[in-house]
Amino acid sequence: MKKHAILIFVALLFLWVASCKSSVSADDLYGKWKYIKVAHPHADPPDSVRKEDIAYYAPYIQFTTNNTLIIMWGGKLLSHGKFSIDGHNINYTESLANGTTRKFPFWVSELTDKEIIFETKGDDGSRVTAVKE
Repeated sequence: MKKHAILIFVALLFLWVASCKSSVSADDLYGKWKYIKVAHPHADPPDSVRKEDIAYYAPYIQFTTNNTLIIMWGGKLLSHGKFSIDGHNINYTESLANGTTRKFPFWVSELTDKEIIFETKGDDGSRVTAVKE
């Protein structure tokens, strides 16, 4: 019976370790990521940007090797600043028009070489799914 319990423990430990995701690296992010879905899951009621609007405005986020980040929407610069990585967070320091900055994290819930899902928290937070160009 003792062997059986040890085998179950080892199997569970292996499954737990295998399910752990490695942290995000800047190298994984570099490039242009085209938005394909934008949702506001914490809104009351939850909503999302229509696919037609995403196609029309062609939003994207771009990460560069000097750790700058830009967000474009409708051909116009929506946001820009610097980023750093901390585990599964992209810590973003946005440069505002008046010369000040604003800091907040994007939490990355999924990242492959072709797709990223990241979100901001709070009632006005959004969840973005984007594909790499």
